[in-house]
Amino acid sequence: MKILDKYIIKRFLFSFLLAIGLLLLIIIAFDISEKIDDFIDKQAPFSEIIFKYYFNFIPYFINLFSPLFVFIAVVFVVSKMAVNTEIIAILTNGISFNRLLLPFIYTGIFLAIFSFFLQNFLIPPANAVRLEFEKKYIRNAKPFGIRDIHMQISPNEYVFIESFSFKTNKAMMFTLESIDFKKGLNRKISANMAQYDSITGRWTLKDVYDRIILDSTEKLNYFQEIDTVLAMVPKDFDAKNRNLEVLDFFELNEYIKKQKMRGADNIKFLEVERHRRIAFPFATVILTIIGVAVSSRKTRGGTGLHIGIGISLSFAFILMMQISTTFATNGNLPPALAVWIPNIIFSVVAYFLVKMTPK
Repeated sequence: MKILDKYIIKRFLFSFLLAIGLLLLIIIAFDISEKIDDFIDKQAPFSEIIFKYYFNFIPYFINLFSPLFVFIAVVFVVSKMAVNTEIIAILTNGISFNRLLLPFIYTGIFLAIFSFFLQNFLIPPANAVRLEFEKKYIRNAKPFGIRDIHMQISPNEYVFIESFSFKTNKAMMFTLESIDFKKGLNRKISANMAQYDSITGRWTLKDVYDRIILDSTEKLNYFQEIDTVLAMVPKDFDAKNRNLEVLDFFELNEYIKKQKMRGADNIKFLEVERHRRIAFPFATVILTIIGVAVSSRKTRGGTGLHIGIGISLSFAFILMMQISTTFATNGNLPPALAVWIPNIIFSVVAYFLVKMTPK
């Protein structure tokens, strides 16, 4: 690593950390002013506010704004170098523009990998702690109940529930059907009530009728109570509102697989989230290259003009991401293509901007 590389990387990282740090201070100040009444009313301990809420709040917002502030940091650093004629001095000493671009790309890749790790492995468990704190001291996020549940719990088993209470973990008018796709229905279990035990993970069925169908004969059994294990838990009933922020990359993939098996109607939304977790960090590298290309030319407007252009391009990228993902979740656009369209378009933009940059 050359002296020039170290100089650029240090300035880049310092500007990025400074921008993110200032933003976090502003966000935390506004958040405290908004939630201070809730903290006082519900007597939230100070240690929990700091360590359970804000310590887990910070990684989420760092990752949320990282591509934007990577871009702003690049624009600020390169623009200052252009204004101080440092770039001209570098180029006239035989260093090519592509070589000048390398330390920015390396730093962008490092930040992209860090963002991927944050988003997929560090932030989900942190979000679980933060959301649990919010549910306890800020809001009651748990729904009271749900009606008319139809769910596939295994390749040949289907559950029907008339109503379920999250408060008592009780399901009323429970039905479990086992279907052989060649012969049809071969078993049907009906119960007036089914209750889930969160400690043992078992379901207790009461007033149970077990109907077994064998070719041309049927057998009907009655049980006052049955304890059994089913491939479902109460949180599965609220799948549409399940917070994906608490699932890491592997848990999300497993959850998508399970929802596909159950025939859920939110598969596109889940696939968009999976691809977004990969594409979002990759955008950091693209925006880094665009930032260098946009701000490397010395202009009359100076740093302010470059930062203005940079922010405009960042918001254009975010807007395009929102539009394309909307088409995926509500239309026929494949989720992978929808999420990667902004990266593809801005990669082409980055290529032409670098090509047109004075060297």
